[in-house]
Amino acid sequence: MYLPPQFTSEDRSLALALMREHPFASLIGNDDEGLPYVTHLPLHVQLHTLAQGAQEELHLLGHVAKPNPHWRYLQARPRALVTFLGPHAYMSPQVYPDEQRVPTWNYLAVHCAVEATLIEDAEAKDALLKQLIGDHEPAYAARWRSLDPEFQRKMLNGIVAFELRVTALQCKLKLNQHRPEAHAAMRAGYAAGSADEQGLAAWMDRLGLRGQA
Repeated sequence: MYLPPQFTSEDRSLALALMREHPFASLIGNDDEGLPYVTHLPLHVQLHTLAQGAQEELHLLGHVAKPNPHWRYLQARPRALVTFLGPHAYMSPQVYPDEQRVPTWNYLAVHCAVEATLIEDAEAKDALLKQLIGDHEPAYAARWRSLDPEFQRKMLNGIVAFELRVTALQCKLKLNQHRPEAHAAMRAGYAAGSADEQGLAAWMDRLGLRGQA
């Protein structure tokens, strides 16, 4: 994606936080005609420890319904792109102390180039489901384990699971970092706004964008 230096984050911990807080991602591959094919789905973020001293490898776990042809496209063409979008909102030029400004849109995003591997083993698929359940409704895990084994088998047979190894990562935090004269008014406006705007205000606090004294 387009990454002006003032909006580019090299802090991996911030990217991981954004991905975990906003796990509903877009998985983008190519269909058999070479056109982009997109599935919107939740993904589980997992770090894999490699050799001592090496940076942990990032993997994303997810699944699609078996009728969704996306898994077949991943099987044929494993390289794909995953995007995560955090809070985003309009920004009025009224946040500036002068009038020679224009509106813009602030947003947070992470893009991951990935290499896909299908997960076909039933136990591995079950473990993947438990990880996703743990992300969103841990209390349901006990109920899932108590369901009739035949029903569980049918449910597992109805999905295709996959592991996406992240080969490259870009993180864009567009919060008008290069315009500190606007930060105080931005922060106040966003804090009193919608859920997305409040999310941007929280990220401004996280990044220390408090405005000029």
